[in-house]
Amino acid sequence: MMPFKRVMVLDFETAWCSSTYTLTKMTTESYIRDPRFKAWGAAYKVLGYTERETKPRWVASADLQAFFDSVDWSTTALLAQNTAFDAAILHWRYGHLPCFMFDTLSMARAVRGVEAGNSLKALAESFGFPPKGTDLMRSNGILDELPHDIATTLADYCVHDVELCEGVFEKLSVGFPTKELRLIDMTLRMFVNPLLTLDPELLKDAIEDERIKREGLMARLTVTEKDLASNDKFAEVLRLIGVEPPTKNKKPTPTTPNPVGKTYAFAKNDAMFQALLNGDNEDVALLCEARLAVKSTLERTRAQRFLDISTRGTLPVPLNYYGAHTGRWAAGRGSSVNLQNLKRGSALRKSIMAPKGYSIVVCDLAQIEPRVLAWIADYEELLGIFASGQDAYAAFGAQMFGIPGLSKESHPDLRQSAKSALLGAGYGLGWFSFAAQLLTGFLGAPPMRYDVAFAKQLGVTKDMMLEFMDYAPNMEKALSIPRLCNDNQIVVHCVAAKQIIDKYRSAAGAVKTFWELCDELIIRSLAGGKPHEYKCLIFEKERIILPSGLALRYPSLVNKPDDKGRLQWSYGAQNKKLYGGKLTENVVQAVARCVMTDGMLRIQKRYPCVLTVHDEAVVLVPEMEAFEAESWVLEQMIKEPKYMPGIPLAAETGVAPRYGDAK
Repeated sequence: MMPFKRVMVLDFETAWCSSTYTLTKMTTESYIRDPRFKAWGAAYKVLGYTERETKPRWVASADLQAFFDSVDWSTTALLAQNTAFDAAILHWRYGHLPCFMFDTLSMARAVRGVEAGNSLKALAESFGFPPKGTDLMRSNGILDELPHDIATTLADYCVHDVELCEGVFEKLSVGFPTKELRLIDMTLRMFVNPLLTLDPELLKDAIEDERIKREGLMARLTVTEKDLASNDKFAEVLRLIGVEPPTKNKKPTPTTPNPVGKTYAFAKNDAMFQALLNGDNEDVALLCEARLAVKSTLERTRAQRFLDISTRGTLPVPLNYYGAHTGRWAAGRGSSVNLQNLKRGSALRKSIMAPKGYSIVVCDLAQIEPRVLAWIADYEELLGIFASGQDAYAAFGAQMFGIPGLSKESHPDLRQSAKSALLGAGYGLGWFSFAAQLLTGFLGAPPMRYDVAFAKQLGVTKDMMLEFMDYAPNMEKALSIPRLCNDNQIVVHCVAAKQIIDKYRSAAGAVKTFWELCDELIIRSLAGGKPHEYKCLIFEKERIILPSGLALRYPSLVNKPDDKGRLQWSYGAQNKKLYGGKLTENVVQAVARCVMTDGMLRIQKRYPCVLTVHDEAVVLVPEMEAFEAESWVLEQMIKEPKYMPGIPLAAETGVAPRYGDAK
């Protein structure tokens, strides 16, 4: 049963100044909390089970507070297009929180895909509704009272938007899963009703520490921050000390799909830049470290944004429900802070606190993707490893490399290699991509280059090396990898990487079989339209029905030659490639998301989920029952889903007053 008796469709129209005070230059949070905020008015329509107003109504600014005060919000749900905006205004400016929230923008992302145009205008056009008006632009830049004619036009515009929103909702809600509606409501509450607080003193200290570090580095150099910040000037600095600036091929963009030429490889994750940073030349390393300190403004910018938010109130969590193709959350568009990639142990994490009298419980599903992959591919050996509660990466490494008792302590490099293979090669990753990614730091691990000693440990022989080198395409690939080491070293690294990939595929034959099945189902079901049920999935034409009731979508799926003339499946407006390994990755991530959200919905019945990061649920609990709550949260997260019998789930938990201390 849904916790409401009626639904109110609502749309605010707000005042703004095109030069400074505008959503194009501000976040939703800073815009609504700004002292200059003003609502011209709002249009609404109530949809009830026994009552239904035939036309939307306009409420002018002076009457908004009295109108909202007259509504029983304990039994009234809210519906809007981009509800985070309208609900935040309702709660932050008028003091009312609906008992439930719907959002057509969120629903559209789930039904139509994240790449589809999901604005109200695009949705109206898609469903054949009257076009959205444009006369609103006449009110741009007006912060004082509106002239009567513009005010009338604005009201008409807003009323029409409410009608469009209602119509779009009726279309999107057909067959939309109830539990996904609850997830939308949960996501909106993280932003609209923020419960987490911030520690301004810790943030000030973090900003100061970063300044001291940057100035300390610059004091050891004769160059300026401008010399380091500019790519061209930094390249010249390197040349002056006898170092040729590393370069890389330009990456394709939507506007330039086939770029020509090279650009400087000065990004933090570029292998050749990492080689300079961690090389033996101390002067070069210092320059690179200072370059990062000057260019890497992310942490200090975030710290300042956190500090600014702390002066305005609690911390709204801006997340996009169904922000990724596989259904996972993504950082909210226009947000000044991306809570999805805060570094563990960072001051930013530690600055996020529970309110007085509460604690934060963090519950992180352990190795959820390889567990789902093992279950869905019937990889019994790996399932057994997970079920036993062993260190999965060490146990898998022992199996893959044939070293009984392999552990993190005895063979750290082999364990890390097994972990990288398990998390990456499970989706069809080849040796070339694996070798290149290891050099830049695979899946957040430190950069790694395999040397001769390690290659011997893997069982690489001289004959293997010669065979690799005798095959010209292998050498062409190996020597194309950006690096700062000699050709012999990169060849050794590549042969070792190939050996690991070969060992993975030998050990994980069930996974390879599933890739092949996915290749077949692309042809037979996704492209051919013949439905095929496989465990908790239903493969159909251009989509895969998930346990959630939603679908992975592959619109406009075609098989056509790529830039090298090879036939390749691709889909969507951006011609994204699709093959067995990629489809496996999509399926695993989408099913893992179902497992994660099922747990969060169970938790939400007792305690509020205030944040989610990847496979991690952040829960607010009363301080007096924190440790009991931690155990209960863990139980909810690892309950076996009915649609995945026999999958061994595990999770790690922590509890503390601060997010950064909980995990």
